[in-house]
Amino acid sequence: MLEHIPRWLGSSLKGLRAGADKLAIVQPELGSFENIRLASPAFANGARLPERFTADGAGVSPPLFWTGVPENTVRLALIVEDADAPTPSPLVHAVIWDLPPHVDELKEGAIRADGAGGEDGRDVGRNSYFGEGWLPPDPPTGHGVHNYAFQLFALSDGPEIANNPGRSALVKAMAGHVLAAGLLTGTYSRGERKPGGLVGKTALA
Repeated sequence: MLEHIPRWLGSSLKGLRAGADKLAIVQPELGSFENIRLASPAFANGARLPERFTADGAGVSPPLFWTGVPENTVRLALIVEDADAPTPSPLVHAVIWDLPPHVDELKEGAIRADGAGGEDGRDVGRNSYFGEGWLPPDPPTGHGVHNYAFQLFALSDGPEIANNPGRSALVKAMAGHVLAAGLLTGTYSRGERKPGGLVGKTALA
């Protein structure tokens, strides 16, 4: 959708960004916690997301894996946000609640609509477009680099929440129950110069 915003408009919005201080992982109500190592075999931390996982490609969710989950973890939760979206709050690209604590990976394409939830208890929630599943990165052309924050939380026992939860419901339910958390950042942009001086193919869109 945002690929159709003209380059001049995207460039004019460069200074308008939600801000990293609004990401879920830094909200004070979640308290202090230990670290989880969160990574992906598809991209390094801080590196550009392969096009396959964006609105310019197949639009599937990337594979993820993690280590360092505390033994007393009851459930895991995942929130993916774009802190650089030209919106008042970070754009939510994915929400998963109630991942079993023994699960240590999500395969490519695993973040997709699941209705009332999966057989193992996990429930894929609503993104910022009010749909279940993965919202592929789709930054405005010329807006600059966007940072996509993959945030994984290990939680103690806490309140149950309704099916298909949104980001606000997760943060509220996690308050006071975060044992550990991990952060992985992938970037994406349109119309920016890539290594070697080449401009992305969508620069003139």
